[in-house]
Amino acid sequence: MKDFKNKVVVITGGATGIGFGLAKRFGKEGAIIRIAGLRENRLQEAVDILTATGVTASYQICDVTKEVDLIALEQSTRTLYGSVDVLVNNAGISGVRKSIFDISQAEIMDLLNVNYFGVWNGIRIFGKQMIAAGTSCAIYNVGSENSFFNAVVNAHYISGKCAILGLTKSLRDEAPNFMEIGLIIPGFVFTEIGPEKFMKEGMSPDEFADRLLPQMKAGQFYLVGHSYNMVRITEEYEEVKAAFDKYAPRYEGDEKYDVKILGERRRKR
Repeated sequence: MKDFKNKVVVITGGATGIGFGLAKRFGKEGAIIRIAGLRENRLQEAVDILTATGVTASYQICDVTKEVDLIALEQSTRTLYGSVDVLVNNAGISGVRKSIFDISQAEIMDLLNVNYFGVWNGIRIFGKQMIAAGTSCAIYNVGSENSFFNAVVNAHYISGKCAILGLTKSLRDEAPNFMEIGLIIPGFVFTEIGPEKFMKEGMSPDEFADRLLPQMKAGQFYLVGHSYNMVRITEEYEEVKAAFDKYAPRYEGDEKYDVKILGERRRKR
């Protein structure tokens, strides 16, 4: 979207960190801000800061793991402002820190219910209504550098962020032309998701948000901010490429096994 002026922007997990950084940045563009989260005191503080700078903003308590909460958020936003133009699926947690071999399925699901299914819930509930409206709109999902390489030792968190990459790419394939889709890829950003003594070494949320907005206006899918990430991503790519070069090198006619080509052929029949 080239212009966010007067657009209604809903941000889950919008009271702190990247979500609040984006709320302020969208607000500077003249957007109407609706933030959601679980801690009412932090939501109120965030709205007070936004409104003090002249931004039209409000909040609603919302648990993204509960479909009923997201339905209420979507409906109340439309009642207040008439539309939802932009959704930022930002709410997330870091979960417990345990080894792959020690963590329970319940602990894994506690994280995935927020970081993965919370995003999917937002896509389903808001996305259907945005498509029905038929006007220019956008959905941005917050992934991570961990969507591409392991930056931390936290398997269920990494697994969830890898899943967000696949989900967002699939969403891009299914979305109508008037709906822009973007994957936000934070590197190390100072948020409350981890211990302050460690997290404070990261990029500020405001700086990260400043880097994102021009990319959103340009319609980019991968929304990036940390240049050194490419060193790690290239390392991952080179490892995969080396395996293929040695054990499955290209040869004439090898496309006959390509699933994407086969799928496209079937759809044309």
